[in-house]
Order: sequence, then C-alpha cells, then structure tokens
Amino acid sequence: MPRMSISAKYDAFTNKKGLAMFALSRVLAALGTAFAATTTHAASPFVGPVPVDFILFACVLAGVALLHKHSLKVAVGGAVLISLYKILIAGFKTGEGMPGFIGHLGHEWVLLANLLCLLVGFALLSNHFEDSKVPKVLPHFLPDDWKGGFVLLILVFVLSSFLDNIAAALIGGTVASAVFRKKVHIGYLAGIVAASNAGGSGSVVGDTTTTMLWLAGASPLAVLDAYVAALVAVVIVGVVAAKQQQAYSPIIKDAKVAHRVDWARVGIVFWILAVAIIANVLINTRYGALGEHFPVLGVAVWAAILIAVPIRKPDWSLVPDAAKGALFLLSLVLCASMMPVDALPAASWQSALGLGFVSAVFDNIPLTALAIKQGGYDWGMLAYCVGFGGSMIWFGSSAGVALSSQFPEARNAVQWVKQGWHVVVAYVVGFFVMLTISGWVPTALKATS
Repeated sequence: MPRMSISAKYDAFTNKKGLAMFALSRVLAALGTAFAATTTHAASPFVGPVPVDFILFACVLAGVALLHKHSLKVAVGGAVLISLYKILIAGFKTGEGMPGFIGHLGHEWVLLANLLCLLVGFALLSNHFEDSKVPKVLPHFLPDDWKGGFVLLILVFVLSSFLDNIAAALIGGTVASAVFRKKVHIGYLAGIVAASNAGGSGSVVGDTTTTMLWLAGASPLAVLDAYVAALVAVVIVGVVAAKQQQAYSPIIKDAKVAHRVDWARVGIVFWILAVAIIANVLINTRYGALGEHFPVLGVAVWAAILIAVPIRKPDWSLVPDAAKGALFLLSLVLCASMMPVDALPAASWQSALGLGFVSAVFDNIPLTALAIKQGGYDWGMLAYCVGFGGSMIWFGSSAGVALSSQFPEARNAVQWVKQGWHVVVAYVVGFFVMLTISGWVPTALKATS
C-alpha cells in the first residue's frame, strides 16, 4: 500500500476536524464580538472587535478539541500562557502585574478548591458504589432492550435533581460500564452527561449555578420552571442515546442476582451524598459568607470520605487520574475567569439561547454570576440554558470532565459532537418548547439576608 503524502494527510486531517474547528472558532468569535462592547479593560489589546484574551482562549479550546490525547497539556499550558499575558500586558480587574494575579486567585480559589475536592472525592465515591456490587445486580431489574439504557438515563436525571451533577454522572457511568460490558458508546456517554445536567437545571440543590441563583434571591419555583425544557430534552437524548448503545453493545440480559451486595459500601455512598447535600443546602444557604470565603462543600465531602475509612477503605490508586482530570477542568475554569467579560448582552430569550451554546466552551459559573449581576432574565430559562448547554462538548461541564476520567475515549470532541448530535437537537427543541409553554418571563431577584 503506498504511503499517504504529507499533503494528503493534511487534507484528511482537515476534512475530519475542520467542521469542529470552524464551529468552535465561530462560537468564540461571536462571544468575543458580543462582549467586546461590554468589556471595561481598556488595557487589553484588540484584534478588530475581539480582545486578544478571547483569541488566546479560542486557541486553547481548539487545541483541547483537536488534540484530545494531549488535552491536559494544552489546558495547563494555555492557563500558564494566558496568565503570563494578563500579568505582563493586559492586567486584571484586581490590578496590574503579579499583585493583580494574586488578587484574582484570591477571588477564585474557593471555586477552584471546591471543584478539585468534588472531582477527586466523587471519583472515590463512584468506586465505592462499583465495589458494592450494586451495578452488577441492576441488569436484573432493568428492561432487557434499549429501554434499559433509557431507564438508566432517567435515573441519572432523577439523581441529579438532588445530588451534585458530578456524582450523578459518575454513578451513571459506573452502572453503564457494568450493564454494557464496559463498552459504552460515546453518544451514550454524552447522554449520561446531558441527563445529569438536565436533572440539576431545575433544582436549586442540583447544580452550582442553580444554587447561585437561589442564594441571589431567585425563587426555587422560578428555577423549577427549567424542567419544562429539561424533561423534553432528556427524553429526546434518552431515546436516541439508548438506541445507539443497544446497537453498539446491548444491555446484559437475565443477570444473576447471586452477587452479594456490600451494604457497608452502599451506606458509605449514601453517607457521603447526605453530607454533600447538607453542606450545600444548610451551610451555603444559612452561612453564605462562609461559603464565599471557604470551600465548604469540598471539605465536607472529604471529611465524610475520611470518616468512613475505618469501615471501608477507598481505592486510593484512583486519586492521581482523578486529580489529572480535575487539573484539566481547573485550568479551563481559570482561563475563563481571566477573560475580560464584565457584562452580558442585553437580557432576552435570544441571548439566553446563545448562552447555552457559549456554556459548551465557557464556564457557566461566571456566566451565571454576570447574569445575576445584570438582572432581567427569566431565571428558569437561564438555568436550563447554562446548565444543559455544557453537555454539547465533553469539557463543557464538570460532569463531562469527570466522566471522561472513567472513559478516556470521551475526550475526542469531534466524536462527541458527531455521535452526541442528539444533545444539540434536544437543547434547541427543549428550549423552544419551554419558550412556547412558559414564555419569556423575566423576574427581579429578591434581596436575601
């Protein structure tokens, strides 16, 4: 067989990757153009209407999307490059040079620490769940055809309504690995992430962004409205993803139930999750100032893990890989936090729809913070958009990053978009169903004590 020429290799590469590269570049260009008029960092150089900061961030995201085997190096290197650029040239909201950078980290460290603790901690939690043998007996209770995969995604959706979406996605991935013989379709992995993000979008305890809205004064009923769209979206994703998975690797049929469930590990799973819920609801609502200045949620989860060690030891060998996945996400979150975005486009249903696509490449936590500061949004619609929108690309949400630690093949952004196309379709359909039924109803945030 003749060797492929360099030009032919290049053509093949661009044919496969060009669409994703173009789509990603257009999203970032639109983001930079939309926000250029609202940035107040006059010191930041521009190329046309787009700040250089956004161009650097676009390069990082393009590298992550196309060089998925080197995604960690690209993300960390990008964070270092953008940090140096901001220190030496553009400056920060908190000041110029190294003092400004230190001040910026002082503002962001709580979020970064919480994400680190949760991503690593919930990886140990999912291992406890796997070792409990519960995933091995679940096929006996799930339907034996594609509807089994569909039911599993609905369970992930329900779990995420009261758990952190990272935990729900990891539990879903652990079960999927068992019931599908460790052969999970990328489209189904996208479905797990979408189900976890959809489930958290309508609950004030299901996602960090919805908790932020609650703390800022949004009514839990207003956020609950997101389920109008989320339910439609999860059904679309669930049917398509379950059929993809059934064709790829069918669910195990007639599983034996002779496996002895380790109820001690099941108890540990519930213990850790209960502590996380209590920390999220009670501490972060009653002692908001503490939650703003200290990583309460992450520390609480790790305290629960360590307290349970005498009963059952977790598999500490999982920590390095989980920490690498966390470092990847923290690098992207840090990059996003340094972008010169001081306001969003005017609040409307069109801008809310656009924020969903933006959240696939731009951390949704600062987007939510800016929306709260600006006001004028339909908070249920915003919660759905920034929550579910991150499912469109594997690194668009913390749940996706966490799941990719279990399934490294998910780190191919091109394949994620190609095989998880149903997530984009479900997002758009769910949005317009919500707009038709509920309309655009902006509400003011009530002052909280």
